[in-house]
Amino acid sequence: MTSGKAKWAIVFTANDVLPTVACGLTDRALEENGVAWSKKTSPDVLSKKAWRLKDVEENLDAIRLEAFVTAADRNGKQIQNGTLAELLPPKYWIEKVTERGDAEEGTILISGAIPIDGEVNQFANAWRVAMTNPDTDDTIAIAYTIKPMLEPIG
Repeated sequence: MTSGKAKWAIVFTANDVLPTVACGLTDRALEENGVAWSKKTSPDVLSKKAWRLKDVEENLDAIRLEAFVTAADRNGKQIQNGTLAELLPPKYWIEKVTERGDAEEGTILISGAIPIDGEVNQFANAWRVAMTNPDTDDTIAIAYTIKPMLEPIG
């Protein structure tokens, strides 16, 4: 069983830092053997769209992060709703990555997650994650469907 969580991501380029939206996935069955191991088996999903950090850094805390899940019954439900103010700020992590000497082109840093609504089934077939700038109403979003692997033969 796979579940996801809405997160922000920072993409380092040759001459810029780009915030975008991401969804971190985890295989819950494998998580019983180790969280880090289970996260390595499930790819994180990033949007193809990003903002320039210098264009949004003044209101980063107000940027809204949301996730919606759709189960087999096709009824979509919001599972996460919060702002970036609930997480350590990108600036903090950019400084940490830079101190380590890892702020190179192609480096991607993915945040922690805002709280989920425990009443909503997180083991959904489809996810939609969005990050919205309230100053401009611009939204970066991703949506995807989970396709379970076939059962092993034999």
